Amino acid sequence: MSDRGAQDTQRALTGAFTGGLTGALTRRALLGGATAVAAAAVTGTAAGAQASAATPRPEVPELWREFTRTPYVHPQIPYIGRAGQRAGTAHFPRRPGAAVVADVRAYGATADGSADSAPAINRAIAAAGRAGGGTVLIPPGTYRLDGLIHIGHSNVVLRGAGSTRTALRATRNLTELIGAYGSRYGGDKSSWSWAGGLVWLCPTDRFTTLTDAVRAKEWPFEGWTGNKRDEWRTLTTVAPARRGSWTVTVADPGRLAPGDLVLLRLADDPAHTLLEHMAGDGAGPEAYVWDDKTKLTSYVPYEWPVRITRLRGRQVTLERPLPLDVRPEWDPRLTTHVKALTGSGVEGLTLEAVETPQAPHLLDKGYNGVTFQCAYDCWADDIVVRHMDNGFGLVAASACTLRNTRVAGRGSHHPYFCREGSHDNLVDRFTIEERTTPAPANTQLHGINVEGLSSYNVWSRGDMRMGTFDSHRGMPFANVRTDITVVNDGRHGGDASAGPLFGARFTHWNIRVTNGRAGLMRIDGLAPYSATVGINEVTEFDQIDVPDFTGPLHSRLELYGTTDAVRPRNLYDAQRDLQRVGVTG
Repeated sequence: MSDRGAQDTQRALTGAFTGGLTGALTRRALLGGATAVAAAAVTGTAAGAQASAATPRPEVPELWREFTRTPYVHPQIPYIGRAGQRAGTAHFPRRPGAAVVADVRAYGATADGSADSAPAINRAIAAAGRAGGGTVLIPPGTYRLDGLIHIGHSNVVLRGAGSTRTALRATRNLTELIGAYGSRYGGDKSSWSWAGGLVWLCPTDRFTTLTDAVRAKEWPFEGWTGNKRDEWRTLTTVAPARRGSWTVTVADPGRLAPGDLVLLRLADDPAHTLLEHMAGDGAGPEAYVWDDKTKLTSYVPYEWPVRITRLRGRQVTLERPLPLDVRPEWDPRLTTHVKALTGSGVEGLTLEAVETPQAPHLLDKGYNGVTFQCAYDCWADDIVVRHMDNGFGLVAASACTLRNTRVAGRGSHHPYFCREGSHDNLVDRFTIEERTTPAPANTQLHGINVEGLSSYNVWSRGDMRMGTFDSHRGMPFANVRTDITVVNDGRHGGDASAGPLFGARFTHWNIRVTNGRAGLMRIDGLAPYSATVGINEVTEFDQIDVPDFTGPLHSRLELYGTTDAVRPRNLYDAQRDLQRVGVTG
């Protein structure tokens, strides 16, 4: 878009937003083209609903006006308009490749819960993989699982008849099925407290190396470059570029092609300027002591999976804009990675474990729900997990969508966890139900967890009847939580060696805290270069944090003390609308 076109679009958007403050948009505005339609959507009037006397006066914050002018490089708000599967496609694909190729009953599964159906379901999934992909049906009924379900081939969809009609009942945990899983950082912690799933989507080769290492007690790294982070090779080096750029210049395009999934790899330098950049740069990050944060420094190099959309000479256009600057001192390069799982999903079922008491903190046995690992462009839809230690996991997963998911039952350690460098994921329309049994002593409840330099993830339209916004140290950055109602009764975790709670560009937008507890909701006093917009008044409680960085944080607070007044209501939807009308790329 030209500068003049961008200015015209900005004027139209701003005018529509301002008009929405004094009443319904005019017919002229609504008929003024795609720009006005999108503006109406984000102001909440496109559906035709009129505000009642009890509805708060809608207000457009200055931060939003600023963002529409500089969407890719705003200092406090990240661009997350392409988070999720297929760059945020609204509907999951129904491609010819997803045709039904197997019914689990044909492979020996029984729908009355009388026998172990895990082997039969896995045989059906394997048959779909051999066929090059397709849908595996689990008809209505209850299927007993004495083992885990593994989806290891791309373009395989495991589809139940709906979460109220198809149930998988798990009788064993991951410790029983695979073995005890210690921490690579030492101590007596169980890594099943944050890893693995009883439905586990992970490429077959990667799954084998991970589980073999656990059985051998050689506690692995879990990400895109293998157990020892050494399974990669350079495709080309990358010239300097700025955060927000969609196109980079490479030294040698010979091993690149449109459609390729590659890793952008950024290594830190001895002065830790990459970590400082993730924290927003400036005096506070420069003064921070990084060297003794051994767990945090183990998370770098930063590895960002992205698909190439176009190649012209040495110019490479990416599916998403750059998440960080690309500077020579960080040895920037595009590399290979372990074979990814792509185009696979799980839909329409409930996964329920036998009910056992929640384990003491960090000693989970591994009654874990659905986990995506080394997965890209994968999804879950209409899934309920019940009586689980940990509900839904994103572990070195990117560009995945979890939609219409629910955590229920006796209470979970991590209802949702996002870690080990997971990026660009979308968790939309999610629910964490109130626990059905009291929490045992010495247990913890976190909530929606993010850690380990994970970035540009979105949690949207949430109903959290317990838990908290668990930034679990490891300096996650540029993540968004938006349009969420929360009973804030959980606590965050994180080892001191994992470093800061937050990096830059964390945004909490339209958050309704029903019990008024502040912890990790209002973050303008904790997170550098971040934003808290449209949150009701909250006060501190027993877990009181202090900022990790000294000096001014350059964090913003707008519409504090309001409830559902901010427009747009949902920051992710609004960024998607801007993309559709051409304000973004």
